[in-house]
Amino acid sequence: MLSEKENALRILRFDAPERVASGMPAHGVGYFGVDHEGFDGGSGQMPVGSTWIDIWGTRWQVEHPDVMGFPRAFPLADPAALATYQWPDPDDPRLCSRIYTQAAARPADVFLSGSHRCTLWEKAYTLVGMENLMVAFQEEPAFVREVLHHIMDFQLGIARHYLAVGVDMVGLGDDLGTQQGPLLSPWIVDEFLLPEYRRIFDLYRAHGVIIHFHSCGKIDWMLERLLTLGVDCLNPVQASANDLALVRARTQGRMALQGGVSTEVIMAGPPERIRAEVRHSLWTLGRDGGYFCAPDQGMPFPPAHWEAFQDALATYGVYPLTDAGKERCA
Repeated sequence: MLSEKENALRILRFDAPERVASGMPAHGVGYFGVDHEGFDGGSGQMPVGSTWIDIWGTRWQVEHPDVMGFPRAFPLADPAALATYQWPDPDDPRLCSRIYTQAAARPADVFLSGSHRCTLWEKAYTLVGMENLMVAFQEEPAFVREVLHHIMDFQLGIARHYLAVGVDMVGLGDDLGTQQGPLLSPWIVDEFLLPEYRRIFDLYRAHGVIIHFHSCGKIDWMLERLLTLGVDCLNPVQASANDLALVRARTQGRMALQGGVSTEVIMAGPPERIRAEVRHSLWTLGRDGGYFCAPDQGMPFPPAHWEAFQDALATYGVYPLTDAGKERCA
């Protein structure tokens, strides 16, 4: 029987895994601030109404219980502020020392994974404000390019620390889709984001690091771009926003997928419907490998529903898969 790590590698390589897993066994490391922390405290776990300033100078506010905060004040809302803005330093011990401490606690036989949460686009709009940034793409393109370049300079600095501790895998991501289509014009993605993405993707590819990319929403329009960049695994492949068979056809043998099981179905149940949904996703996305079966969003699922998901994956996610889930349950 293959270890979890070896089985995951076979999934990534479309190389005869024994079973479908929900994810890759990993020990995560992250710089201080990767989850929007601030030097004076603050996180999404604070009471409703709490506010804090993150390491970038963005003010966050918790508005719903058990939900991460929302950015509400932006240090670069005015392009003129760029002249005096102090960018965080990836070599600041307050930010990077945690990476080394966390890496030292790595268990055996798991991937060491570094996080670049909110890699570029999302970090930019938390600095500038989403509406401001949308306007600036057209009216202040030089300002946008400078902001994006500085953000990626920071991410590359963090990447050097991740490489120093020997990461096997990194998580990058920006939410680039809505439920119906692109959040940004593909032209904007090509002109502004891709040149910066290439800088960090090329670095990690040169070191043989597995690249895991996250984007919510409809993502089929972005697939060839992600393949060209060198993404190894794409998450979460939202069932409500994507034609799963189309996404699989375009990525088969080229890029692994993670997710694809409707969160709405798992939340609503009943267990029989959840099991049918899992079987459908397994067959549609995983019958030839390259698939990690998981909910397409993380939610506080009812325990009986989560148990039904896990039981279905353990029961039906053993190769060779059968086509019993070919037709989706209504």
